[in-house]
Amino acid sequence: MTSWSLRRAKPADINALVALEEACFDMDRLNKRQFKWMIEKANADLIVAEIGQQIVAYALILFHRGTSLARLYSIAISSEVRGKGLSDALMDEVERVGQEHNCIYMRLEVHPKNLGAIKLYERHGYYRFGELVDYYEDHSDALRFEKRIHTLPENVPHDVPFYAQSMAFTCGPASLMMAMQAHQGKSQTNDKSQRQQEVQLWREATTIYMTSGHGGCSPQGLALAAWNRGFGVELIVSHKTPLFLDGVRKADKKEVMQLVHDDFVSQIAKTTIKVKYRGLDIKALLKCIETGGIPLILISSYRFNSSKAPHWIVLAAADNHFIYLHDPDVDTEEHRTAADNMYIPVDYAQFERMTHFGQARSQAAVIVYPQRSK
Repeated sequence: MTSWSLRRAKPADINALVALEEACFDMDRLNKRQFKWMIEKANADLIVAEIGQQIVAYALILFHRGTSLARLYSIAISSEVRGKGLSDALMDEVERVGQEHNCIYMRLEVHPKNLGAIKLYERHGYYRFGELVDYYEDHSDALRFEKRIHTLPENVPHDVPFYAQSMAFTCGPASLMMAMQAHQGKSQTNDKSQRQQEVQLWREATTIYMTSGHGGCSPQGLALAAWNRGFGVELIVSHKTPLFLDGVRKADKKEVMQLVHDDFVSQIAKTTIKVKYRGLDIKALLKCIETGGIPLILISSYRFNSSKAPHWIVLAAADNHFIYLHDPDVDTEEHRTAADNMYIPVDYAQFERMTHFGQARSQAAVIVYPQRSK
């Protein structure tokens, strides 16, 4: 078997990379300037395979700041070493590097006539999810493929069922339903009765006026909805005032928000809900999980979809490296499925950043515990 080694590309490799590019492709080639940019300045990793001192293959991975996506932009393998296992080794290294950058998904584009590459990607678990029209120099479309490259380790408990929100504004109710069903030992379905519960929870917990569309669920509203159904509840909020109040311009809307908020606070005072006015502490949240709690966290959703809108998710599990989240907002336009939104790994530093939202850098969590004894 031919022996090769893999390493990161260096500026001294540029001429060899250009020669390999010209030998492998008839069009859409990277030139010397582009290779130099990718090696020295781009948010990218360029991996080369060499036998002895000869570069025989490369793979170029691009990363998107603020997102969980990586993109296999280009892969080239010399005809001399094809069919000897190098392509599989290179794909394994591509995914390892993507994981090293804490990416969850790897995407790529491929020419419809490149059947060898398509077979390679499918063999490694990539699935086709779309097309890009008129993508290549010959005006051919590009087939788009994707794979989730980071999954939940087997030794991490994974007993929180998943429920996808069925409306754009019900991330809070969907997150609460996941926590309640986990404590009840039930699995979730998106049938009519579940959707009715989703809407009912939203009606109970809503207080926030958004800039457009329906209102969202407040931490106080979700905490009350959980407590009213018999669950133990702990509420953590960084501010005593209604969230996003200074983001609403109209005085009448502010007045409604304040009235609903005050009513929620008054109702909470008559319950056993534990209220803590402070910021979120990751270690404390993990301690809640150890003692049977399931945290619902209000985050800025920028990492998931480049939107800075507030969004409820479930902290479903954790290990020494990652926080694992259930995101109820399944983006079907991006050909996502529920499996793509379950146990999404986020490193601790990224998680801490995403838990702040708005100009006031507010933070909020609702911890749902098993049902209270009667």
